[in-house]
Amino acid sequence: MDSDLRRAAVVALAELGRSDDFRDRADAGHSLAAFAEMQEAGEPLLGLVLDPRDTFVTRRTAEGLLQRKDRAGLTIVASALAVANDNHADWIHTAIIDVFGIFSDDLDEALRQCEEMSGDTDGRVARGARRLHESLAKIDPVLRPA
Repeated sequence: MDSDLRRAAVVALAELGRSDDFRDRADAGHSLAAFAEMQEAGEPLLGLVLDPRDTFVTRRTAEGLLQRKDRAGLTIVASALAVANDNHADWIHTAIIDVFGIFSDDLDEALRQCEEMSGDTDGRVARGARRLHESLAKIDPVLRPA
């Protein structure tokens, strides 16, 4: 793994995320989600989940983060949910349902991770994790193990 190239990708995507065009910001957020475990990606991703100009950016970025199905993605979404206004929260919840509404195993793992995160020392993450857990708990997934 070439960490210099990964950092360069994060820098380039973060720059694209500052575009005036909502499509550029949405593409940047969705693509930048692949680098969510990198410290440099955290703030740009959080900003894109809470994009003040277009909730399409919110939805695409949240979807990319949630599709990772890991703690890095869930943490950023939880941080955003902790401070999101109702409009942003609605679009984040839409992404949550789209990502976790199919397989019960994925949903169960996300619920488990949110329970762990609800005890995080960062109050914002803990508060958002509880809110994320509430949203996940309302989902009735389509597919369950046989």
